[in-house]
Formats: sequence, C-alpha cells, structure tokens
Amino acid sequence: MEIAMHQVPRFRRGFRFQWEPAQDSYVLLYPEGMVKLNGSAGAILNQVDGQRTVADIVASLEQQFPDAGPLGKDVSDFLQDARQQHWIELS
Repeated sequence: MEIAMHQVPRFRRGFRFQWEPAQDSYVLLYPEGMVKLNGSAGAILNQVDGQRTVADIVASLEQQFPDAGPLGKDVSDFLQDARQQHWIELS
C-alpha cells in the first residue's frame, strides 16, 4: 500500500531514534539491536514525531536542503521501506 501525503508516521512501540556520538550518526534502537542510519535516513526519521504528516516532513526537508530538489518520492519511498522493516507505523 502506497504512503499518502496526509498520513502521519510514528515510531512503533519499542523503537527509539537518537543521535549516537560513538557511531557519529543517528541510530534506531530496538529490543533486538540497533540500526545505524545513513545521513538521509537520519534526516527523514528526525522529522518523525507522531504529529507531522508526510507532506509536512517533505516540506521541512525541502526547506533544509533546497539544492536537493523535490523530495516527495524519495521520502515516501524511504518511509515505505521503514514501514516494511516495522520501524514505523502510519495513521
């Protein structure tokens, strides 16, 4: 199922997103382990607060990274992957 711009992503129960100085990157912690995130994944997940819609996240990232061009498809594709990995859920 494709992600709609009006949906609101939130981390699933048991997952915690944070900056990890020892890794020099954002990570996603969960009971079974940890996922080290690349820069773009960290930037996207840093916007996930359970309040912002996908459209809000895209707009914020396009403002932060104006040289990147339109980011809607990239953000949606990543959030779809994150949902398939069971990191996030959407409402």
